[in-house]
Amino acid sequence: MILEPLTIPDDVTHGPLGPHGLPVPLLDELTALYRSDPVFQRISGDFPDPEDIRPEQVAASLAEELAHPSSEVLLAREGHRLLGVAITLAEHPDPDDPDPWIGLLMVHGQEQRTGYGRELARLVEERLRAGGAEGVRLAVLESNPRALAFWTALGYEIIDRREDRRLHRPCVVLRRDLRAS
Repeated sequence: MILEPLTIPDDVTHGPLGPHGLPVPLLDELTALYRSDPVFQRISGDFPDPEDIRPEQVAASLAEELAHPSSEVLLAREGHRLLGVAITLAEHPDPDDPDPWIGLLMVHGQEQRTGYGRELARLVEERLRAGGAEGVRLAVLESNPRALAFWTALGYEIIDRREDRRLHRPCVVLRRDLRAS
């Protein structure tokens, strides 16, 4: 599996462009990825209808993420297949928070429970460690026990409980020390 940062092309040499400048074939891949796990999408509440996620909604969501200067969207591929996506935030809006954050780590619904999630998390951690990070944090919605089990199995420890910044939902905040890994 390789990680490649999502970049928005400056020109049209990459073929037809969809909403927010994403190439249509890539946007189709990303939309299929987001649609592949309606259970997660229902829990996250990020899309009005988790059973009918539209390309323009995915493009708008990614554009919102990329609007933050310290945000990075990473595409996880094996060969030409898009297996997952990770979104990281190098700097949290809270100035007292020294760690980068994983804002999203999603594996295609058909590829879950195959080890790809672990591999994607490991590659994201390596990337953050190479950038000088000593730890990494993330938040899991309390209504998502499957995600909490996944992250704690990877060695993340619960350090706080608070509401998410955008929708004020109860979350569990986890951290992993990257120096010891």
